[in-house]
Amino acid sequence: MPVPVAVRLPDLAATEALARRLASVARAGDCILLEGPLGAGKTALARAFLRAAADEPAMRVPSPSFTLVQIYDTKIGPVFHYDLWRLDGSDRMSELDWEDALDGVVLVEWPDRLGRLRPPDALTITLKLGEGDAREATVTGWDDRLAAIRPDGSGPSADATQSGQPDPTRPGQAAAGA
Repeated sequence: MPVPVAVRLPDLAATEALARRLASVARAGDCILLEGPLGAGKTALARAFLRAAADEPAMRVPSPSFTLVQIYDTKIGPVFHYDLWRLDGSDRMSELDWEDALDGVVLVEWPDRLGRLRPPDALTITLKLGEGDAREATVTGWDDRLAAIRPDGSGPSADATQSGQPDPTRPGQAAAGA
């Protein structure tokens, strides 16, 4: 059973850093499920992931809330970004190229709408609201690659933020105000 890892995200920069780490280890056939309430940062994480995967920091990434899916050509292959908020079940997923999408990288906001189509080997990121811009992510899955996305120095990009603030989740750094 996968062991969940909690990642503190004190600001938007930390959320974007997590997305960059995810993009650095994602590969064809991966499914990343983004859970959490409205405003938790699912779309912000997805946008940062797509920009990192395409290596285009200024890339325009519209939310697929109304189109339900946007497809991006990236350096890691095609990425299918689904926002299933408006779906009331998985019946329409075949119309949205779900089976073909699984050959690429799939990002899914509101994955509870997938029902029986939810991939068992997906990486699940559950975002929780904190104070202000702070969030907490609980990451489950990808046990073989989980260390690479931790902000504790064990992955390819150890910095949790680019805000210049110390990251309290990294050993050897004090929390702000401590």
